[in-house]
Amino acid sequence: MNKKWAAKRITINLASVESEKLEKYCANTGRPATDVIRELIRSLSITELSASEKTTSTLKYDVPILK
Repeated sequence: MNKKWAAKRITINLASVESEKLEKYCANTGRPATDVIRELIRSLSITELSASEKTTSTLKYDVPILK
């Protein structure tokens, strides 16, 4: 197995509307869902929380929406 992609496997739960949207996007672009999701994750903008917001070690994510 290619070590580059063997780092972590995740499972996500999608609403039927979200799943249909992803399937349609993949069909229209000819790209596999894995590639689309990986690209969306790479495009996330991460903003550190201020000291007063740090009750846990969480980060804020700005997530782009497929249209």
